[in-house]
Amino acid sequence: MKSRRGTLVTLALLLAASWPLAAKTVEEKAQDAQEARAKIDRMAQEKLDEVLTAKPKAADLFDQAYGYAVFDNTKLSLGLTGGAGGKGVAVERASGKRTYMKMKSGSLGLGLGAATYNVVLLFQDERTFRDFVEGRWAAAASAGAVAGTAGAAAGDAFVHGVAAYALSGKGLMARADVSGTKFSKNKKLNQD
Repeated sequence: MKSRRGTLVTLALLLAASWPLAAKTVEEKAQDAQEARAKIDRMAQEKLDEVLTAKPKAADLFDQAYGYAVFDNTKLSLGLTGGAGGKGVAVERASGKRTYMKMKSGSLGLGLGAATYNVVLLFQDERTFRDFVEGRWAAAASAGAVAGTAGAAAGDAFVHGVAAYALSGKGLMARADVSGTKFSKNKKLNQD
């Protein structure tokens, strides 16, 4: 028993001594956040350009939109459960103000595998955009209307104030389904 207790004390002292070496400085954390924001901004611009080029109607809607959001996501299915998660940015077009965000969702159903995809959302008006950024957006209702029966035409009009597009590595997908997805601000990446 003494040997075990001594080993635990030694381990605790080693961890305590190495803690300052593992902890990042404020400057390092700020640099990491800046790099993460730049990476998200590059991805968002690339995927937005891809949608606007592939879908002429999307360019028309973008011109009318108050703001937009772009997310890079990974979806995993393992047995009976699955989920998706990713990072992105919401942008107010007039001011260029950016809010860095996270998304996550869970699912039940048989599956095995992983997929990456992007989601581009265009927001028709300020209220819908603000509700989205503040986490009050009803993704289930909006996504169902946007992606449901519209099929390949999904995103060609604002439905409940939102037009949605999904991209895989092969280009635009027929459905942009974000139902059951929770969007929230990324506290680590926002400066305010």
